[in-house]
Amino acid sequence: MPTRERIEAALAEVQDPEIRRPITELGMVKDIRIDGGDVHVEVYLTVAGCPMREEITARVTNAVRALDGVTAVTVGLDVMSEEQRKAMRASLAGPEREIPFSKPGSLTRVYLIASGKGGVGKSSVTANLAAAMAADGLAVGVVDADVYGHSIPRMLGVTQLPTMVEGLIMPPTGTGGVRVISMLPFKPGGVTQPVTWRGPMLHRALQQFLSDVWWGDLDVLLLDLPPGTGDVAISAAQLLPNAEVVVVTTPQEAAAEVAVRAGMVAKETNQRLAGVIENMSGFPCPHCGEPVDLFGSGGGQRVAHVLSTAVNAEVPLLGRIPFDVRLREGGDVGAPLVVAAPTAPAAEVLRSIAGRLGKRPRGLSGMSLGLTPASRF
Repeated sequence: MPTRERIEAALAEVQDPEIRRPITELGMVKDIRIDGGDVHVEVYLTVAGCPMREEITARVTNAVRALDGVTAVTVGLDVMSEEQRKAMRASLAGPEREIPFSKPGSLTRVYLIASGKGGVGKSSVTANLAAAMAADGLAVGVVDADVYGHSIPRMLGVTQLPTMVEGLIMPPTGTGGVRVISMLPFKPGGVTQPVTWRGPMLHRALQQFLSDVWWGDLDVLLLDLPPGTGDVAISAAQLLPNAEVVVVTTPQEAAAEVAVRAGMVAKETNQRLAGVIENMSGFPCPHCGEPVDLFGSGGGQRVAHVLSTAVNAEVPLLGRIPFDVRLREGGDVGAPLVVAAPTAPAAEVLRSIAGRLGKRPRGLSGMSLGLTPASRF
């Protein structure tokens, strides 16, 4: 006959699909009743309309059914009280709202994906980098910080809405389990409703995306910034002082010129420039195979060179992504190219860049080492 201890141990292996913590740790197990080989488990849901109720039921059932001696499993569902939700929220995020990624001991690598102007494919690059990193086994989050022109949810195939628990936002997931937050689910009018905010509101929205969202333990957080050097770029630098900047440009001289300005924000805010990505580079002619520089050539290298000189440190050209119409097509249907066609030349470059950024170790600068002075004799 199964024992309570064995059942509790099995439930300790069951994670909440959104919070990604054991349900025992979250206080979600209400009761366990054993009648011979029949086991009944009562589980608290965080909210009445929890979209993961069926998934939670299935996970609990499978975990308990696998125990020796268990012949039947039933799962009952209840809803947490306000006090229980507050206690859970405090255990997850602490009594005060803070940005976990700005703490000195944070191990999450944070990248601000910037561009000087729109139309260079910055969001497509961000979505594909996130999907590629997730495919490499990393825990990845994306903040769609382009409040006016948000497009990341579509590009990563996000269809669910966030779940709210006492003011804590559980982000939905997209391709490969990438966690995504965007302005889209907070607009009653849906995708067609414009956002008409000025600077202070933009700053507050970004702050909430970082402090009020339960991101869990991320390896990498990407912020898809709006083009240019305006309010959001400055707010991101203030809220995430340890973040690094990746500049996206096209080979065109005009695009490269304004991309330099986006990169120079990092110099003004004392942030590190992780590198430059050139998108929409040349592609082989479908008839003769000769390379065609549809948008010119050399823009990415020029941006990297100018920025390296300006900050007196190497700013590498991380990669040149060849033009591929499937990159756009995949963004429209929520199927990133790195997943849908991983052997495509553009996908291979993107996966190479993702590997370079995702696996680069953090330095010790600004991190607490937990050392205390030795006593003097």
